[in-house]
Amino acid sequence: MKALVVYSSKTGNTKKLADALFGALQCEKDLVAIADNPNPAGYDFVAVGFWVQGGEPDTATQAFLPRIGEKEVFLFATHGSAKNSDHAHKAMRKAKELVAPARITAVYECPGQVNEKVLEAAAKKDPQPPWLADAPAANGHPDQEDIRELVHLFNELSLP
Repeated sequence: MKALVVYSSKTGNTKKLADALFGALQCEKDLVAIADNPNPAGYDFVAVGFWVQGGEPDTATQAFLPRIGEKEVFLFATHGSAKNSDHAHKAMRKAKELVAPARITAVYECPGQVNEKVLEAAAKKDPQPPWLADAPAANGHPDQEDIRELVHLFNELSLP
């Protein structure tokens, strides 16, 4: 099996998860930022990490997901809202729609610390974004427990 771990990370949160997932892979593998425009052709498995922007995957990830095609895919994300929040689920649903017809093996999401300037800008909006109330609890995430959960979930998959 040949695997590609691709990620979009604005503040480093999603890259932490991508690095951990890359380390857990026991096959021929590559780790590439979405900004470097990776080509998913030639890979059997693609893990895609993204940050949530406005309740959806960031725009670079939205452009990349449809290019994957019919492959095994693992989606993972970081966001400023609470774990398993409606905000996080909405973003993952959008990612699943965009990656069709890929075969999604699993998904993982966890909070990610939000940049202070982003928090300040969000607080000035009317209405305020739904994730803003949860953002203080995202401080320090992804943490070691988030990374452990991600790697454990990945290791439980039955990949070819």
